[in-house]
Amino acid sequence: MAEKNSNSNSNSNSNIKKVVLAYSGGLDTSVILKWLQDTYNCEVITFTADLGQGEELDAARQKALKLGIKAENIFIDDLREEFVRDFVFPMFRCNTIYEGEYLLGTSIARPLIAKRLIEIAKQTNADAICHGATGKGNDQVRFELGAYALKPDIKIIAPWRQWDLLSREKLLAYAEKNGIPIEMKHRNGGSPYSMDANLLHISYEGRHLEDPNNEAEESMWRWTKSPEDAPNTPEYINLEFQNGDLIAINGEKLSAANLLAKLNDLGGKHGIGRLDLVENRYVGMKSRGCYETPGGTILLKAHRAIESLCLDREVAHLKDELMPRYAEVIYNGYWWSPERQALQALIDQTQQTVNGTVRLKLYKGNVIVVGRSSPTNSLFDPTIATFEDDGGAYNQADAGGFIKLNALRLRIGAKAKNK
Repeated sequence: MAEKNSNSNSNSNSNIKKVVLAYSGGLDTSVILKWLQDTYNCEVITFTADLGQGEELDAARQKALKLGIKAENIFIDDLREEFVRDFVFPMFRCNTIYEGEYLLGTSIARPLIAKRLIEIAKQTNADAICHGATGKGNDQVRFELGAYALKPDIKIIAPWRQWDLLSREKLLAYAEKNGIPIEMKHRNGGSPYSMDANLLHISYEGRHLEDPNNEAEESMWRWTKSPEDAPNTPEYINLEFQNGDLIAINGEKLSAANLLAKLNDLGGKHGIGRLDLVENRYVGMKSRGCYETPGGTILLKAHRAIESLCLDREVAHLKDELMPRYAEVIYNGYWWSPERQALQALIDQTQQTVNGTVRLKLYKGNVIVVGRSSPTNSLFDPTIATFEDDGGAYNQADAGGFIKLNALRLRIGAKAKNK
């Protein structure tokens, strides 16, 4: 039987009468739902976010109903457009990658889930929110930092830090004892990976991948073809940007969510966006994970290409210096922090002139920039950059003085060493 510990933010379980649970409908959160009812004797409200994970979410509704949740207490929200428009695109304006490779597909979804949990808690006058993140991972930090930033007095229940159901076998036993429906995959040994999916990516952790020397099995990948099996003919696409955001693919203007979904299809077809990474978690440990981010990989390449044409050199370099800090802020769960908001204001200011079109070639896992144009904001001056006669647009003799002035400190230093 689970330990009946009280929430650390309350004096006793009786202080919590109503809880909003981040609910996927899977084994873990279904057990948590019943555990909340047993431990806190409280009313449970379930919230399931559609972030483009591609699953049939009505199954979560039916499962919640079977577990005694009132229909009016089941929230299933389509957040795909808000997710891409207000979270993914702002992040990509900074060309954000964590530790040189990771496109933050899980990290960027958590502040939106936290936001909606708090909105529902306020709407329903709930006393607390609850999540199913483990005590070993980053997500507990991200959910809770976001929740506290948006509602400082909210109570948070984190069962994995309270109960004794710390193995899959104990979870299954608890589920069977309490009549919680168990999918066949769990009965038969379960999926070999812990997965998280949304419109930006799908991640894989656990089991076979826990040895960082094991190559990921080809059968694991769900969104992308292997580069070996991708088409032998490259595909050319045009991406149009306005104020740093993607607005059209091949001249077709779509919503933010539909644009990313289309890029996912294109990238998956050509074997683009696979990543095998050992990363440093905020809680202190290293973790090995694999990721598929086909659309995001294309978007990052294209955004950098249009910026190369439209951004002033020092502005571009300043962005590159700030990007690792911005990535760390998001990875560690500080989306709602004042420092992220300050960085975002600076980044968004730089994007006002990032307008134009990038032409890409997609081929066997590669995203290759083959052209870029900006009729209104290009800083590329062909009359100056040309190798041919520039008609006096640039006086090459000026470079001599420029070099001598910049070499002055080097020359002085060299003379001092030679004394």
